[in-house]
Amino acid sequence: MSLKTGIVGLPNVGKSTLFNALVENSVAQASNFPFCTIEPNFGIVNVPDDRLDVLANISETEKIVPATVEFVDIAGLVKGAADGQGLGNKFLSNIRECDALVHVVRCFEDTDIIHVDGSVDSQRDIAVINFELILSDLSQVERALERTLKTRGKISNAASKIQLYEKLIKVLESGRAVRTLDLSEEENSDLSDLKLLTMKPCIYAANVNEGDLRDEGSKNDQVQKLRETANEESAGVIVVSAQVEAEIMQLDKNERSMFLSDLGLSRSGLESLIRATYAQLGLQTYFTTGKKETRAWTIKRGFTAPQAAGVIHSDFERGFIK
Repeated sequence: MSLKTGIVGLPNVGKSTLFNALVENSVAQASNFPFCTIEPNFGIVNVPDDRLDVLANISETEKIVPATVEFVDIAGLVKGAADGQGLGNKFLSNIRECDALVHVVRCFEDTDIIHVDGSVDSQRDIAVINFELILSDLSQVERALERTLKTRGKISNAASKIQLYEKLIKVLESGRAVRTLDLSEEENSDLSDLKLLTMKPCIYAANVNEGDLRDEGSKNDQVQKLRETANEESAGVIVVSAQVEAEIMQLDKNERSMFLSDLGLSRSGLESLIRATYAQLGLQTYFTTGKKETRAWTIKRGFTAPQAAGVIHSDFERGFIK
């Protein structure tokens, strides 16, 4: 189960810089002008986990296989993206294929880096992106409702789908994300084909200057406003400095922990981001270990042992013994 996480945000908020830092040896263009990213950039990273090394040492393992996360750097969205502004429709279609969204929000002042709206305002920037995602979802749900009304005689659960779509339209028209609703398992299943953007788990990445990292942005007004919005939306928040992450990746792996310690940090932005993504998606890791291989597997929280075994191979779940 490899995760696919889309990195979104306004132009010039540090998305591509963060992507390049997360995905070592990546080549996403990061420049001081809007839309320097046109095509999405893809990169797969290993999930950092010290427990793998411990198990591998115990088993004297020949090979270690960590869990992985795929990051997708998607071009900056702007006001009007849902109507095609700034190649918006193309960018939005890239997001639909992701399991979760990382919304990078600029929370630092720097006169040398252009902001598309001329000033830094985390709540305004969040609202611009979320409005476009909501508009796109509203269009999706309205089309689904229209199709279901036309063919309801051929669909066994048409009445419940129509009721669900009408409920979603009201929620979206009020400016709320679909993920704020408490949907049943059946409703989630009925909506799975639509791949709604505001239904995806979201983590806000507050991009700050180095000085705000030590106290996790507690003295940064933009970060505090962002946290308030995230709480209302049931979204996660991490505080990260794309520039610092870029510097970390230039260091030898043995020097990175020392660098983080000097900054007063216990883990890198990559580790914080992956932990937040796992928490939002309700995921956890389990391990298999032996002489040939020690491997990390990603499973849903609450999985039974047979279900966890089924992630390795479906036969293991059907023939599970103990």
